[in-house]
Amino acid sequence: MSITAQDRDRIAAAIRTVEARTSGEIVCVLAERSVDATALPIFIAALAALGLPWVLVAFTAMTVHAMLSLQALTFLGLTLILCIPRVRVALMPRRARRAVAHRAALEQFTLRGIARKKERSGILIFVSLAERYARIVADEGIAARVHQREWQAAVDTLTQHMSAGAVSDGLIAAVNLCGEKLAEHFPRSVTSRDELPDRIYVI
Repeated sequence: MSITAQDRDRIAAAIRTVEARTSGEIVCVLAERSVDATALPIFIAALAALGLPWVLVAFTAMTVHAMLSLQALTFLGLTLILCIPRVRVALMPRRARRAVAHRAALEQFTLRGIARKKERSGILIFVSLAERYARIVADEGIAARVHQREWQAAVDTLTQHMSAGAVSDGLIAAVNLCGEKLAEHFPRSVTSRDELPDRIYVI
């Protein structure tokens, strides 16, 4: 569900159009995945490999050398399979996946310099594809005027588009909905200036 260069241009254009009406700013980040930990897959592979000899002893007449060889192959094979990104994500409970994705969103908010905006009126639209997670993080200036639940319409629209495989259209729709809120509370003035790039970051 990756996006093309044309999609990036469309999203950037939507951000520019919206920001022409507000002093607030929008940053979009699209992550392929937020979960990168390999400890759980390796742990599962190790348990399976350690248990294998007991099964072989009980049901076969294999030599010790053959068992050890099969044990090593089992560990390596399972590790390779379970470390495939989609499999690795699926191994984690849903709540844990969402917690990791939420932490990644907060990290991106800081990394992209949104908090450095003078009016503290920037927002981050974050999507993590593997976790099917979307979040809007607002800086304290806009958060003081707009409750987090008011961004839910944009999040719902975005997740609906994600489910249909149209993540780029979802991001554009979310940008437009968020832009309406920003324009309402932080209208553009003669002193307004863009402090952040009008683009989407794909990580």
